[in-house]
Amino acid sequence: MKHDVSVIGFYVLDILGRPVTVIPEFGNVEFIEEIKLTVAGTAGGTVVNTAKLGLNSLAVGAVGEDEKADWVLSNLEKHGVDISSMQRLPGVSTSATILNVRPNGDRPALHARGASDHFDVPAEMYDRVFDAPIVHLGGTGLLKKIDGEPSVRLLKEAKNRGRTATFDLIGTDEHTIKIVKPLLPHIDYFMPSIEEARDLSGKQTADDCADAMLEAGATICIITLGPDGVFYADKSGLRKQSNAYDIEVVDTTGCGDGFDAGFIAALHHKMDLDTSLRFAQASAALVATGLGSDAGVTSFEDTKNAMNSLPIRG
Repeated sequence: MKHDVSVIGFYVLDILGRPVTVIPEFGNVEFIEEIKLTVAGTAGGTVVNTAKLGLNSLAVGAVGEDEKADWVLSNLEKHGVDISSMQRLPGVSTSATILNVRPNGDRPALHARGASDHFDVPAEMYDRVFDAPIVHLGGTGLLKKIDGEPSVRLLKEAKNRGRTATFDLIGTDEHTIKIVKPLLPHIDYFMPSIEEARDLSGKQTADDCADAMLEAGATICIITLGPDGVFYADKSGLRKQSNAYDIEVVDTTGCGDGFDAGFIAALHHKMDLDTSLRFAQASAALVATGLGSDAGVTSFEDTKNAMNSLPIRG
């Protein structure tokens, strides 16, 4: 196969500033330390980091025909991502988010939906987009045109072709389970945050959330817990929790995408379960040490060294 991973879904330009403690009134100005542009989103942030981790990565998503699209595509290429399956859609803007990053790493956002609402994967693209042993669908919840039955068809096709399907989502509420539940039987690794898992399941603990997702059809559920680490559950009954790394958090933007990228890289390298979780956590931890979803991660070897050297909480 030409690629190691195909990353399908939500691509967005993030405009980040930190530290933001107040939004000035009227036309006043407040000064901050840093402003940065990044390719982000549950697909965009993931594909940048899989490329940094050494995987031959295919980007499958949509941008508009504007200056934001020019920057997004050139930045993906700069990181070595194959953009041949990225769509430029006329008449719409590229999806973009303004993030006001708080001193504690929180990131209230202002989002313009744009091209991701119009993104589709027609059948004539299947041979290209499934040209990888691992297929990641990221961004359900903000993919208006393919959320629901089109995503079921996409994941079914991936499984029919023998691909490993990983999955993450965004923008959950109590209604999102209606579009996620039909997808679960066709996903090998479902990787939500604990907040997303609670929205989907109506449960509170990671164990109960995972049980609900497994009962709904998921094969393996890996729930990221922020400072509490990560929780793994599968249909065999195995349950495992791995503590987080003890780091100084700068910005939590893209930590979930960093985790997804790290876990995909671990699958590519056929790491055992404990090492896979640790490697994915190290990738997420490195992202949290800088501004934006592409911060921290520089290479596979650097992330492996971080996995073995960063202190662990608790």
